[in-house]
Amino acid sequence: MRLVVHGAGGIGGVIAARLHQSGHDVVAIARGAHLDAWRANGLRLQTPDEDVVLDVPVVGHPSELKLGADDVVLLTMKSQDTVGALADLPPDVAVVCAQNGVANEREVLRRFERAYGICVMMPTSFTEPGIVQAQSSPITGLLDIGRYPDGVDELAGAVAAALRASTFESVPRLDIMRWKHAKLLMNLGNAVQALCEPGGTKELIERVRAEGVAVLTAAGIPFVSTEEDAARRGDLLTMRPVAGAMRGGGSTWQSFARGTGSIETDHLNGEIVLLGRLHGVPTPVNALVQLLANDAARRRTPPGSMTAGEVLALLS
Repeated sequence: MRLVVHGAGGIGGVIAARLHQSGHDVVAIARGAHLDAWRANGLRLQTPDEDVVLDVPVVGHPSELKLGADDVVLLTMKSQDTVGALADLPPDVAVVCAQNGVANEREVLRRFERAYGICVMMPTSFTEPGIVQAQSSPITGLLDIGRYPDGVDELAGAVAAALRASTFESVPRLDIMRWKHAKLLMNLGNAVQALCEPGGTKELIERVRAEGVAVLTAAGIPFVSTEEDAARRGDLLTMRPVAGAMRGGGSTWQSFARGTGSIETDHLNGEIVLLGRLHGVPTPVNALVQLLANDAARRRTPPGSMTAGEVLALLS
């Protein structure tokens, strides 16, 4: 089994680095300045315990690899890039969505027989080409896996075993989408964190998540409880400084900081807006946050361009 980490930024770069360190057959697919720096200098992995440069194999496009039925492709790009990435893969590979959001697996299953989801609980940073940081140690992240739409099989077990051997906690789950929908509720605050100044965001985050819970309940979509999630996490993730600093912000905050011009908010807050429209549940707060965050990203506005009070005032 070869593991192909497609879209190897923060999450994917760390996964590829850890799999490489543990001796697994892994190759990454990256792009742009990150790919150039990686090819020229290797992939630099920084953690609370080490700062190493690794010779992780990397290519710029799937066409540079001979992919087949024995390959497992881990999608780790942002959700807005999933459909384009799938067009470049042969139909006999297994595809695993190690991504935020809950729409990627459905897109995979349209095109591939073997579709899987991973619920990613993993604090990483990627703000400079060729360098990825993992802030939790000694467990790098929680990466539970299951087949989509449900079930487990031998491949899910094999991927989980490879991840467990590579500083991750990972178990196969029959109901992986129940966990991913709970993660979706958590991720509704990502755009708020990126858009607003630190502090004073509690009410806004509570309101986007309350709408999320109402929508999922109305749609009959199950999600794990806060208590179940807390029990799974336990004290496994231990955040510590990397290179003398704590993590600046989550994935959307990092996209703002890098000025990418594109964020995954349509697949997070936008998922709740879509489901709300389908099931007759108002979602004004998520819709506003989606609109404001997308506009700020397109204008390449740095993180913290508004206050939470300014956003809330627009709702009145």
